[in-house]
Amino acid sequence: MSKAVNNMSMGVVEPQERMRHLSHCGNLIEVDKNMPVTRYYRSGTEMLRMANVYLREGNHENAFILYLRYMTLFIDKIRQHPDYASVKSEVRDINKKIKDEIMPNTEKLRAKLLAHYQREYEQFLASKEAERVRELERERERERQRQRELSQAGQAGSVPSLIPANLHVLIDPGNQPSAPDLGLLDQVVYPNDFPTGANRSLPGSGPGLLLPGSEGAADKTNNSKPSFDRNQKPAYNRTDSLLAGSLRLVHVPGDTMEVFLKLAHANTSKNIETCGVLAGHLSQNQLYITHIITPQQQGTPDSCNTMHEEQIFDVQDQMQLITLGWIHTHPTQTAFLSSVDLHTHCSYQMMMPEALAIVCAPKYNTTGFFILTPHYGLDYIAQCRQSGFHPHPNDPPLFMEAQHIRMDSQAKIKVIDLRR
Repeated sequence: MSKAVNNMSMGVVEPQERMRHLSHCGNLIEVDKNMPVTRYYRSGTEMLRMANVYLREGNHENAFILYLRYMTLFIDKIRQHPDYASVKSEVRDINKKIKDEIMPNTEKLRAKLLAHYQREYEQFLASKEAERVRELERERERERQRQRELSQAGQAGSVPSLIPANLHVLIDPGNQPSAPDLGLLDQVVYPNDFPTGANRSLPGSGPGLLLPGSEGAADKTNNSKPSFDRNQKPAYNRTDSLLAGSLRLVHVPGDTMEVFLKLAHANTSKNIETCGVLAGHLSQNQLYITHIITPQQQGTPDSCNTMHEEQIFDVQDQMQLITLGWIHTHPTQTAFLSSVDLHTHCSYQMMMPEALAIVCAPKYNTTGFFILTPHYGLDYIAQCRQSGFHPHPNDPPLFMEAQHIRMDSQAKIKVIDLRR
């Protein structure tokens, strides 16, 4: 439903530009006309639930993004759905809530974020100016050091004149100058003839006179090299921000599969699939599966269909749970996603990008944690209009092992069995 955008590399620092970027991220939501419109109604409810969590936790960026997506969905995008008329009355109630509560809260968040971005920007500019002043002073010190070294070298190499300044020499024009004695040239000392040791000194200058290029002088110049990168800008994207565009971590209780297989045992012994909804909550930008909700259902050896979904919604609303995927068995097959499973999971993943499809294969004692491939499989299945079991291409892959999960051996799954 929403398009993830990776903006971690962006260097936007100007406050208004940052707000425009944030608003753009909040508007990234699309409605698939082939998806039941009630799914979007439920997705909006859970979107608002997560936005409120972010707000309570002080994650104002994420709260702002989700509030904006919620408003974009119900004020604009939902009207494009062909079945909009069937939820028109519900949307009317939602729009009243948007006007009375959500929009004012979003505008308060906008002002708060803009003020925060302005402070960060001013701090960045002040830091940049302070570094410029420090670099200027370092350059001045380098120049002063060069002048001192030149002065010292000039004083050490000067030879006092033995000829009085007022001495007049009479030259006899009849005498022609003779050729100089070439042997005298061998006594001339050139700069390259100076000793090259660490403590080079000139005759008569005393020990320890530093010359340009000596180690001591090199240390003084090298240490003053600026370390400030003028292209560096303050990073505002964080790993706890939806701006990152990556999937949030999903925590799975370690006993989830064992508990579910016990629930499904009666069906499994009759070669009938069993399914359940994975639900949980959001905390600190991570998702935690806490419940399996097993709805009333009809199963076959290779499929399982839920019934009376409104009962699931009632439970989730009462317990403030959000949908995090689904779990089902393959009594006699391996763990994979069939063509029917791909379409079932598509509706979950379009509403929640992190949604998991857990497949338990008790005959082979294996479990798969799957998602549709985000950049191909999800769009491909969303556009597929076939139903029932039908062939799909395998290359590129349509689904993959989920990489954003963490098994939690300490957590225990809870079960709400609506079949009873």
